[in-house]
Amino acid sequence: MEPDAFAPDGGALPIEGYASLFNIPDLNGDVVRPGAFARSLKRQGARGVRMLFQHEAGEPVGVWDEMREDATGLFVRGRVLKAAPRGRATASLIAQGAVDGLSIGFRTIRFAPLKAGGRELIELDLWEVSVVTFPMLPQARLRVAEPAAVAA
Repeated sequence: MEPDAFAPDGGALPIEGYASLFNIPDLNGDVVRPGAFARSLKRQGARGVRMLFQHEAGEPVGVWDEMREDATGLFVRGRVLKAAPRGRATASLIAQGAVDGLSIGFRTIRFAPLKAGGRELIELDLWEVSVVTFPMLPQARLRVAEPAAVAA
């Protein structure tokens, strides 16, 4: 039975995963270094970063409840909200396995060019993390989380 879209949890689908992994080149050759998100996360926290679908800024699809850097990369946990049409569609696509990628939207603060091409990303101002079909970093993936794991 489908949860009520206006229930206290918003009829939300809990998700989690790594939006970025450290020291792994993406398809453009860019490499995010540990600590790249630290200042941005300290300044705005998870709630200051938008959850979008395919980087479309006009219609957010959920909220991020937790974001943290660990030894692997940028771990995120949040809820896709089913109260709006785009959120319902996104939740359905995730639940059916049609989309499972994560991608970051950011402004580069500090970087260094890499000899092989691409950039070493040293400090980033994180704006959004999107649920996407094809992430620029193919290893950046989400999974459906246990509801208790996500802070309401």
